[in-house]
This record gives sequence, C-alpha cells and structure tokens, in this order.
Amino acid sequence: MDAKERMILALDVDHFEEAQRLVREFRDHVGMFKVGKQLFTHCGTKIIDFITLNKARVFLDLKYHDIPNTVSKAGIEAMKLGVDMFNVHASGGLSMMKETRQALHDASKKLVMERPKVIAVTVLTSIDDAELLKLGLNVTAADWTKKLALLTKEAGLDGVVASGQDIDMIRELCGKEFIIVTPGVRIGEVKDDQKRTITPAEAIQRGATYIVLGRAVTTSLSPIETLKRIEEEISRISSR
Repeated sequence: MDAKERMILALDVDHFEEAQRLVREFRDHVGMFKVGKQLFTHCGTKIIDFITLNKARVFLDLKYHDIPNTVSKAGIEAMKLGVDMFNVHASGGLSMMKETRQALHDASKKLVMERPKVIAVTVLTSIDDAELLKLGLNVTAADWTKKLALLTKEAGLDGVVASGQDIDMIRELCGKEFIIVTPGVRIGEVKDDQKRTITPAEAIQRGATYIVLGRAVTTSLSPIETLKRIEEEISRISSR
C-alpha cells in the first residue's frame, strides 16, 4: 500500500453538492473517502454511487450497533452498495460481530461479490477516562480499548478504529495484519471536539494502517499542498 492509499478523507459536510466537489477535487490525492452519519442521513446512498462512479473507494462510517441479525443484514446491504470498508461498534458484543462476519462471508459467495473489510470502533476519540467514569465504567480508556480490540480479533473482524494513543498496544496484541484506522488526526494545535489526538506522521510511525483526515485538511489554506506534505511524510516513514 502506497502512502496515498493510507489516507482517508472524511466527507463531513451537510450538502450533496459539497461532497461531490470534495470527491472531484481530492480523488487523486487520497485512497478512500469516509461517509459518516451526517452526510449519509442527508443524501443517502447516492453519495456512495457518486464516489464509486468516480472510481474512488468508500469507508462507510455508520458504526452499526444493534442486535446481531439487524447488523448482519445492514452489513450485507453495505456490501451491495459497493463500499470497501464499514464499521460496527465493538461494544455491540462478540455475537454481533461474529454473526456479521459470517453473514458477509456467506453473502459474498452467493452474490459473487468481494467482501468489504469490517472493522470495529473501540473507544471514540471524544471519550476519555472521565467520560467513561460518567458512563459507569471504572476503567481507563486504554484498558477498555484493549478489551474491545481483543474481542474484535476473537470475532474474526479485519481490524479496529482506535485512538492514535492506542496504536502500539493494539499492534502488539493483534498482529501486523490487523487493520488499525486512526481518526482524531490533527495538524497543528487545533483539536476541535477530539480529546485524544495525534499527528499523521506519529500515527503511521506507531503502526496505523490508515489515518482519517478531515477539517484540518479541508479548511487549510491549500488543501492539496497539505495532503501532498502528509503523503511525503508517510512515504519517508514507510521507507525506513
């Protein structure tokens, strides 16, 4: 995987036309586009169709979390849309994740389609130890992430979404083939609503498979130059 392929751009906008513009502008500079709840709720599957028609890849970031049967069926529909990767919440449990993996395996054979990568969200980057305590969980974010990452691996999923601060631990626990998608990647000092952040170079150096970029790129004075700089940094680190 080259440096560009490891960069995912988040389409965190509320208009289909704006998402179209971003796809056209950045499709040659990133490996994948992330479609989350905001955009998907606004315009539905047509944004997925638009991205795939533009020969770009899709990470569907809807964080499915429900009973096993419901999540399994949602996963199959995501596969039919042609997404390359989607996520579930690891806190949905072992049965939910295992049944989803098996359902996708069976459906991909029946439909003669490539199975998308399925990853699980461990602990949101907006949640820290204090927030977990408020939820009644007397555990650190790092320890809870560890438990959920191991549960994800046991379920046979492809990887996790995890904070950059947890990359080293997850890579050691789950092996080199386990996908680690790291959001909360920031350039400079702006953190917005993310509490556990990391720079692109740090994330890759620690062992992230993919990094998710968003506002730090799209609101910069020169987004393309920013992406090129990040790509060069990733290339240097990967070549060591």
